[in-house]
Amino acid sequence: MERSRIAVAGASGLIGGALVRSLASDGHEVVRLVRREPRGADEVRWDPEGGRVDEAGLAGCDAVVNLAGAGIGDRRWTDAYKQRIRDSRVNGTAALARAVASLDDADRPRVFVNGSAIGYYGETGDRAVDESAPAGSGFLPEVCVEWEGAAAPAQEAGVRTAFTRTGLVVSREGGAWGRLFPLFRAGLGGRMGDGRQYWSFVALHDEVAAIRHILDTDGLSGPFNLTAPNPLTNSEITEAMGRVLRRPTVFAVPAPVLRSVLGEMAGDVLGSARVVPARLLESGFRFAFPDIEGAIRAAL
Repeated sequence: MERSRIAVAGASGLIGGALVRSLASDGHEVVRLVRREPRGADEVRWDPEGGRVDEAGLAGCDAVVNLAGAGIGDRRWTDAYKQRIRDSRVNGTAALARAVASLDDADRPRVFVNGSAIGYYGETGDRAVDESAPAGSGFLPEVCVEWEGAAAPAQEAGVRTAFTRTGLVVSREGGAWGRLFPLFRAGLGGRMGDGRQYWSFVALHDEVAAIRHILDTDGLSGPFNLTAPNPLTNSEITEAMGRVLRRPTVFAVPAPVLRSVLGEMAGDVLGSARVVPARLLESGFRFAFPDIEGAIRAAL
């Protein structure tokens, strides 16, 4: 992509922050969406849960990337927090899509990349699924379906729209792996439940590179699984963490304990999602860290 003006929602998050740094380092002008009063021309005010955005601030942007949403694993899933998880994604996406659609043709972004998650597929067991698979059942699949559906105004306005169904991001800086690294470094890591559930992971470097690939490649629209090509079981990932960090992995967390501590969210940890990035590979994208040990070392 030539030097562009790109609006990013969720710029303070793990993926958003890494994306902003990558874009800025290549000379792109980044506009951050913020919830407070803007402090300069590089910020735009918005309220994702309230579904409001200063649409004039998006005028002239070449692209809009929406990675905003309340953290899935930040706290126990009470009814109130589940509503926040949904509203922060669905209402925010709808507001941005409406804002993009309302702009004149000359001011309208040419591409809208909206976050999503492999939670779309729900429980897949040991069955590998790609983007052609239907949505699963349960809370997270329902949220993902609504989340992606909320982008309809941008699509209807003719804006190229893509959805990044992201897996478990391997990074020390946050997300699930941000919690795992300290435990494994301390020798307290181990499999979760029976360890047979598939975890579809992606290195943070590849996550950002894939988003930029979608931004840069004309014609790419619809859903893309942002996961490494070969998902592994929790047991296999546990063993890899032990090898790379040179720590024992003898501690196992039984499923009943996880359910007691995490509540409904334990289903996301114990569930199996064997997701493959078929459309991303078909589009010509190449992973820098396709295997788990490479992804772990990249994070370190």
